Amino acid sequence: MSNDLDETPRGSEQPPTTFARKLKFIGPGLIVAATGVGAGDFIMSALAGAEFGWALMWAIIGGAAIKLILSEGIGRWYLATGKTFLEGWHSLGWVATGYFGIYVVVFGLIYGAALPAVSALILTAMFPGPPFWLWAILSALAGFFLVWFGRYAVLEKAMTIFVALMFVTVVGSAVVILANLGTVDYSLAPSVPEGSFLRILGVIGGVGGTITLTCYSYWIHAKGWIGKQWIPMMRFDITSAYIITSIFAVSVLIIAAELLFGSGITIAGNEGLVGLADSYGDRFGSTARWALLIGIWAAIFTSILGPWHGVSFLFADFVRIIRDAKRKETSSHQSITEQDPYFRIYLAWMTFPPMLLLLIERPLAIVLAYGIMGAIFMPLLSIGLLYLLNSKRVDPEYRSGKINNTLLVLIVLLFVYLGGSELYSTIVG
Repeated sequence: MSNDLDETPRGSEQPPTTFARKLKFIGPGLIVAATGVGAGDFIMSALAGAEFGWALMWAIIGGAAIKLILSEGIGRWYLATGKTFLEGWHSLGWVATGYFGIYVVVFGLIYGAALPAVSALILTAMFPGPPFWLWAILSALAGFFLVWFGRYAVLEKAMTIFVALMFVTVVGSAVVILANLGTVDYSLAPSVPEGSFLRILGVIGGVGGTITLTCYSYWIHAKGWIGKQWIPMMRFDITSAYIITSIFAVSVLIIAAELLFGSGITIAGNEGLVGLADSYGDRFGSTARWALLIGIWAAIFTSILGPWHGVSFLFADFVRIIRDAKRKETSSHQSITEQDPYFRIYLAWMTFPPMLLLLIERPLAIVLAYGIMGAIFMPLLSIGLLYLLNSKRVDPEYRSGKINNTLLVLIVLLFVYLGGSELYSTIVG
């Protein structure tokens, strides 16, 4: 199979049916799940562990389940209709399309500054010589060049390596913690400790990505999965990926719970990630500290690499849809490759202008716009899936059932609350 999206994918190949063969085909789900695991997941899981021990472990698993439901819906829409999620989104009207276009532009500027900065924070802790801004720029450039000169196969291999690195270091650190468990009495029974409600909402809303979920259809296509016969494989792929995400986030909670729960010490902001590794090093030595820092950095870098690739495809697809609407013609998303000029324009947009935000105060208007649009994106995504996956464009056997629709409605209500809280904190704070 060719790795380029402009080549004919393996749509005619029969999907695997055995468990062993399905394992060999896993890829797109791993990318979307690994992309969603970043600084926010680390911080929210660590805060939950530091403040409430193991009591909120169920919230982490619930958060991963929500993103699994949304990702499965995006994958099912694509395989059942042959249309990307953005094509379906455009059918909701020009307001939805315009919102998405503005959001993706602002997302590139803010996200393009934030994630390299967090990467630089971790690298500075490991290699304190070079200045912070240099590590941030190098992190952004590393993502840029890997995507510019790479293809989907390169991305998948790189993500697999980073996920394996994350798993060995972070999950391994949790195993070490469990093997040397202290005398703190942890409860695994699902509960809502006093004062934990907002933390629960943050954990549920923070595990596993936001706009990058919509990139799933492009990675499915790049893998060569075309047609309804691939839906069972897609479900296996995305379920396996979010099981890994859950294990990873739970491991962070376990580490923070054992090191910080009941100590009166907490973590705040991205700097807390380094503090967590320092506490782990104080307990188990400098080698252990290094291992955890490497795992944290690997998680951060996957959150650079994935969006640099996937959201660039989203932007190129957005331009294609707008261009087709103006020309009153229809073209295929299969014509979009990593060489597409708009793919590369957006890749450069995410890399270079955000570097200025590392040197100056972030403009308040941009941050405010990003906060407002980000706060309402997830409920809109859920509403969009509710509409699309129950429409006549999807064959009856692949439409959402009562259980799936109920879960999507509950997700909408949850994210309306989360979005309102974030919007309030963005405006007031």
